[in-house]
Amino acid sequence: MAYSDFKLNELLKTFNLTLREKSDIFASVSSSTCSEYLEFTLDQNVELAVAINTEKARSELIIAPILLEVRRILQNQISLFSGVDFTVDSDRGLNGICDFVISQSSEQLLILAPVITIVEAKNENLKSGFAQCIAEMVAAQIFNKQENNPIEKIYGVVTIGTIWRFLELDGKTISIDLSEHYISDINQILGILVYMARSLKF
Repeated sequence: MAYSDFKLNELLKTFNLTLREKSDIFASVSSSTCSEYLEFTLDQNVELAVAINTEKARSELIIAPILLEVRRILQNQISLFSGVDFTVDSDRGLNGICDFVISQSSEQLLILAPVITIVEAKNENLKSGFAQCIAEMVAAQIFNKQENNPIEKIYGVVTIGTIWRFLELDGKTISIDLSEHYISDINQILGILVYMARSLKF
C-alpha cells in the first residue's frame, strides 16, 4: 500500500483520526499580495493549462509557480520539494511519491521538517485527493515526532490548480475546510499558504 492507495474510511480507522468538516477555517488569515511576475505568469499559463487539461500541465504551469511565489515571499527560508519519495512507515502504507512538500527548513537536499503536503487531485476531482493528502499529513506528523521537530500542526492542500482546498491535522483531528478557493482569489490562496508555512517560525 502507498499514500495513493488509501480510502478515507480505512485511513480514519487505521490511524484513529477524527474528521471535522467546517467552512472558512482560514477566513481570518490575511491575504498576501501577488507579485507582478506571478500575476503575469498566471495570466499566461492558466488558460493554457486548462486547455491542455493534464495533471502535468496544471502542476507545471499553475501550481509550481504559486508555490515558488510562497518561497519567495518567505525569503527562501523554506524548502520546496516536488515529486519526491517520502517513505516514513512502509508497513502502515505511509510511503510513496508526494506531489509537493513544503518544509520549514531551508535545507533543500533533504526533507527535514515537513509542514505542508500538496496533492494534485486526479481527474479534476478534489475529493479524490483527500485520502492521499491526509495519509501524507499523518506521515509528516510521525516524521516530525521522530525528528523531535516541535511542529504542532500539519497542513494539507488538494488542488487542481484552478481550485484549492485546505486541510489541517492537529493531534488526531483532521479538519477539512469546506470552502473552495479559486485561482481568481490568488491573494487569498497565497495568504493561506504563507500562513501555513510560517505557522511555527519566522
